[in-house]
Amino acid sequence: MEPITIGLIVSAVMLLMVILGMRVAFAAGLAGFLGLIWIFWAKKNYGIDDFGWALTVAAKTAGQVPHSKVTTQALSLIPTFILIGYLAYYAGLTQALFEAAKRWIAWVPGGLAVSTIFATAGFAAVSGASVATAAVFARIAIPEMLKIGYDKKFAAGVVAAGGTLASLIPPSAILVIYAIIVEQDVGKLLLAGFLPGVFSAIVYGALIIGMAMMIKGFGPPVKGFTWKERFESLPPALPILVVVATIILFVYNPFGGDAWGTPTEGGAIGAFVVFCMALWRGMRWPQLKDALLETAKLSVMIFTIIWGVLIYVRFLGFADLPGAFSDWITGLEQSPMLTLVFILLAYAVLGMFMDAIGMLLLTLPVVYPAVMALNGGEFVSAADSTFGMSGPMCAIWFGILVVKMAEFCLITPPIGLNCFVVAGVRDDLSVQDVFKGVTPFFIADAVTIALLVAFPMIVLWLPMQAVG
Repeated sequence: MEPITIGLIVSAVMLLMVILGMRVAFAAGLAGFLGLIWIFWAKKNYGIDDFGWALTVAAKTAGQVPHSKVTTQALSLIPTFILIGYLAYYAGLTQALFEAAKRWIAWVPGGLAVSTIFATAGFAAVSGASVATAAVFARIAIPEMLKIGYDKKFAAGVVAAGGTLASLIPPSAILVIYAIIVEQDVGKLLLAGFLPGVFSAIVYGALIIGMAMMIKGFGPPVKGFTWKERFESLPPALPILVVVATIILFVYNPFGGDAWGTPTEGGAIGAFVVFCMALWRGMRWPQLKDALLETAKLSVMIFTIIWGVLIYVRFLGFADLPGAFSDWITGLEQSPMLTLVFILLAYAVLGMFMDAIGMLLLTLPVVYPAVMALNGGEFVSAADSTFGMSGPMCAIWFGILVVKMAEFCLITPPIGLNCFVVAGVRDDLSVQDVFKGVTPFFIADAVTIALLVAFPMIVLWLPMQAVG
């Protein structure tokens, strides 16, 4: 049997295991390990005495891959980014951020919901985890919206959708994972996520304002804050800006010259800055312990997924499935842009059955080479490329697109993780309630993705400045 045929069979079995409820990490790891055994045994023509040899070689291959990849310095960003978010929460910075957003923005139609969106965007700038953002604001923002008469389903939907912004706005754990899988510059990818993340927040806000203007009694504005009260709300929220500036300066120096350090160093210093602020604001050992435990739990979950998927990725390499898929994609007679649209639609469907990180880890080893081949290759110049950009810039652009699709998958039924988190925090909400509440935001995400595809400079302007 040909290696490609083995690859297709094993991949189909792995997807079936995921759909039936097996965790992505274990389904991918098991499928990859069994696939490696099958590949090596097939090379020996299935000799009975050769099965032990195939098992040994597969075990060595599967054991070496996770260690070699997970020990890379860039992955150390993930726990530091997550720690920043939890320390900010336990330090009370999130409540201060929400209060400032409410006093400055809540006067517009649907103002409290719009304030929640921009507060989640601000918190996303110190938290690399969408789940953590959704959990935090489910406790803070939903009660405030219910007090003034918001529908509880829509209030929950606002928080679930706002939480997805942490996937794009740096620091972003999922962007770090993408960078490592496709071997691109972490710093440029983090920079590239900033403008699309802010743009997504603006589109969400515009959607809410439009709904409030068209639907009577929907999202009443909150008025009565004086200019003095507004300015008084800024100092407690300033620590967020300090942390954001610290991380950005270590990735990109706006004053010219080289960056002040690596993204890893920026993440570590950002975590230290938040830790000092948390102590200054009165955080004690119980809160610190909770922050460390939550960080450890989420980090272990992400690293476990990475370990399992990397075994599967190594199997795909032996099966030559990425190369075969690239050849098939480039051989299609339809336009490359239409092919890209179909790939993004496929991500939307996959996201209904898989979590965002697992989905990207499983698909990128096959899809990424195909997209780069569509553009003319990894090292193609902008003048010769299909999409009008160089190979590295195309990799960054495509990364933001797929991460935005991963955001979309965080709120799509039946697996939308943010919706489960919000429902878990609020006893008065079911998961079905939250899924109904996020429905309008599907339209906003579709508009955002279309504009990012049509106008790549929204994504590429900042990283191009860093290159310049």
